[in-house]
Amino acid sequence: MQEKDILPTVPMRDGFGEALLELGHKNKDVVVLTADLEESTRANLFADAFPNRFFELGVAEQNMMGIATGMALTGKIPFVCSFAVFSPGRSWDQLRVGVCYSKANVKVIGGHTGFSAGGDGATHQALEDIAITRCLPNLAVVSPANARQAYQAVFAIAQHAGPVYLRISRSAPYHLTGTLTHELTKDKFEFGKAQVLKKGKDVTLFATGLMVAEALIAAEQLSKDGIDAEVLNIHTIKPLDDEAVLASLQKTGAAVTIEEHQRAGGLGSAILEVIAGKVTIPIELIGVADHFGETGDPAQLAAKHGLTSAKMVKAAHKVIGEKTCRTMIFC
Repeated sequence: MQEKDILPTVPMRDGFGEALLELGHKNKDVVVLTADLEESTRANLFADAFPNRFFELGVAEQNMMGIATGMALTGKIPFVCSFAVFSPGRSWDQLRVGVCYSKANVKVIGGHTGFSAGGDGATHQALEDIAITRCLPNLAVVSPANARQAYQAVFAIAQHAGPVYLRISRSAPYHLTGTLTHELTKDKFEFGKAQVLKKGKDVTLFATGLMVAEALIAAEQLSKDGIDAEVLNIHTIKPLDDEAVLASLQKTGAAVTIEEHQRAGGLGSAILEVIAGKVTIPIELIGVADHFGETGDPAQLAAKHGLTSAKMVKAAHKVIGEKTCRTMIFC
């Protein structure tokens, strides 16, 4: 599969798997490790093509991270593939002390993030992985919006010297209208640079992962309400593009963030850390409100927890109202 053939309806993990296969052809130093989940993470494509550079470690994520560290320190570029709840979830200590402390060139791939694990339930739905990775020194955190961007991100993180956590969903975006298809794929992925998908002047919508599609849908709806929303895809959560964030907020003066992750410690928290002491604006954070996931359809679970374009529209009206209120004597 070529990049041009990867449509928005393709599951994100498929875009990752195709890119990893192509990267294997281009760079002989790339090796892949999995913990009994090669097919689910789509690492099986690499395994079939390069069996001598593929390592199945069994259900032993901590050991896998340690082996990857050793490989990286000998010049290899290990891609460590598992579900995010297990890696970095179960292997966080080895990621911290082995990979990050050593600045080892390991690429940690956390699959089935957010609610995308669906029927596997709460134990397999990673809603805390951004928080536990972005706090680690030396570790970059990347969260692409769809399969095509995941494909592009694989090559970008392979070029980045140092540890990276790549957050991958099992699914394609839950909702995406035809008119928005081009917006998510028109620009190349640039590591560390936020993607301005739509310019606007009234409110900024910050989104990451599958929620970028929801933000674009929300912007369309807001335009019908006479509101000009700016949409930023924050695909690199760390290092965050502070300049783009502040430039947008200085223009719009109000913001809404959305992520398929706990509201604590994720994208919204990162945005707040950037603006603290620099700009004073009304801002609403949309994320999972201190709950575990549960068994069910991923799109329905996201909707149950308010991770929708409709929730963004409501939040945008709220912050715009608060912005207007601040300019008046009485509200």
